[in-house]
Amino acid sequence: MPMQQLLLIGAGHAHAFVLEAFAKQPDSNIAITMVSDSPLAAYSGSVPAWLAGECTLRETQIDVAALCKRANARLILSPAITINTQERYVALANGERVVFDVASFNIGSTLALPQQHGENLPKLLAMRPLSSLHQRWQVLKNELSHLPSGGSQRVVGVGGGAAGCETLMSVLVQLRQQRPDIHWEGHLLSAAKTLLPGAGRVPRWLIRRSLSKANITVHVKQRGETLVEGGVTTHDDIRIDADIVLWATGAVGHPWLAGTVLPLDQYGFIRVDNTLEVTGQPKIFAAGDCAAFTPALPNAGVYAVRMGPHLADNIRRGCHGEPLAAWQPPKRVLSLIGTGDGRAIASRGGFGVSGKWVWQWKKRIDACFIARFNPPFEG
Repeated sequence: MPMQQLLLIGAGHAHAFVLEAFAKQPDSNIAITMVSDSPLAAYSGSVPAWLAGECTLRETQIDVAALCKRANARLILSPAITINTQERYVALANGERVVFDVASFNIGSTLALPQQHGENLPKLLAMRPLSSLHQRWQVLKNELSHLPSGGSQRVVGVGGGAAGCETLMSVLVQLRQQRPDIHWEGHLLSAAKTLLPGAGRVPRWLIRRSLSKANITVHVKQRGETLVEGGVTTHDDIRIDADIVLWATGAVGHPWLAGTVLPLDQYGFIRVDNTLEVTGQPKIFAAGDCAAFTPALPNAGVYAVRMGPHLADNIRRGCHGEPLAAWQPPKRVLSLIGTGDGRAIASRGGFGVSGKWVWQWKKRIDACFIARFNPPFEG
């Protein structure tokens, strides 16, 4: 059997499992290349703790370079910008072309940003793509450090899902700690009639209570759409005053995918079969947020984690020309939502519970996940 060229596009959670699998069980017939925009990849579950100032950025990151070394994989630090499925190569931003026999996408998602009209617009912090969030957050913090003492700032979070709620509470914690001389006012816009759509009544009640304790006003059935002078307007032209807008809604696929022949859904995500192979594209896989599964799965890191071991197995099968196995997504997943006050909410189906112990539990789970893929000396 000729040497198979395996190309991993993106350093998402699922690809960490793929590299781990080949590190534990090397295959001399498979040459692995990973392309990524960074040698470090943030674990999405730990991002809220970092935003709240509870841990360093480095403590949220998987050392992709070290993981590639363990798997005997070549790492190229340049993102993909297009793929040619006929000639079997990917073009990178640095001008390089990487050929492949088998490829896999795990590049996450980005956000459809709001329209912007006028001048003196609110400061905008988009929560995706995750790989560059730390840069956008640092820019915003630098700008806010120059605010004069006194007065107030209205922070408006757009997105009523778990990420939107968690992000707003976490960011407000750090802003209030760093600038206690400013009154920070929080508002949350949710397009749905309830927060945490899809969650049970108890988790929804718990998140409402946490938002209230954080002095955040919730506006339901209000879809944020446009940044205007001094605020954000909703789908029915209601204007919400804002100095800072946290954008955590409208997940879409990366724009460059639209220029490829890959099958995409209405949001620009790559359609996959239940084997995680791209529909109609043999030996090309996709997993995590960038993959459109049928029926659709929520955009949550837990699904990329659950897909990871199965993706690794099917990639190995694909490299050897063996039949692929179907992946069955879990009917319910556990969601742990930090509330920024040293507490967290555990949600699974209709079940919900809140407490400091849940936050400690979440931090242990997240730390163990990151440590699993990092060299022991990294701590």
